[in-house]
Amino acid sequence: MALHHHHHHHHDHDHHRHGHDLPEGPVPPGYRRVLWVALVANALMFLVEIAAGVSASSVSLLADAIDFFGDAVNYGLSMAVLALGAAARARAALFKAGTMMLFGAMVLGRAAWAALHGGAPEPLTMGAVGALALATNVGVAVLLYAYREGDANMRSVWLCTRNDAIGNVAVLLAALGVFGTGTRWPDLLVAAVMAGLALSAGLSVVRQARRELVSKEA
Repeated sequence: MALHHHHHHHHDHDHHRHGHDLPEGPVPPGYRRVLWVALVANALMFLVEIAAGVSASSVSLLADAIDFFGDAVNYGLSMAVLALGAAARARAALFKAGTMMLFGAMVLGRAAWAALHGGAPEPLTMGAVGALALATNVGVAVLLYAYREGDANMRSVWLCTRNDAIGNVAVLLAALGVFGTGTRWPDLLVAAVMAGLALSAGLSVVRQARRELVSKEA
């Protein structure tokens, strides 16, 4: 009997925590639809930026493309775990944080390679695609803004999108820098900064997800 009572208390505590995090309950209405829009937009931009990054030989565009790919995976995973328990969502957030950090490391490697072997990228392509990417991310960020205060999973979705918009502005600045200087350094500098952002965002999500897993097991 006592055991049952304890279990019930734990459940209540759980419920209370959720209620505190998200006023409308575990999955706010409209969130899934917003994720679908975000998923499609990011998948399309990934393809556009990979093509543009290769044709313009721009590492910062490739970095941004990888970001879009990571986000498309992120939104897909977030939808898959929406209906699952908090522990499963926290574990999904850990997985996503790992991929963000892996992408960051890959971009750093690519930037290092380009620093040694690459030429100056083509700034007009960088600028045009960077502007399109920024418009896409700002649109997605506006949609997601209402859901930024949720669990680690929701927070990772919001952080990714916010970082992307910052990254797009950086690509535009890199395009201007390349155009102004005629060298590849602005492109590589921005790629390195974006890789750093991915690593630090990944770390912050890992910390929150681990806290959530510990509080679930407590």
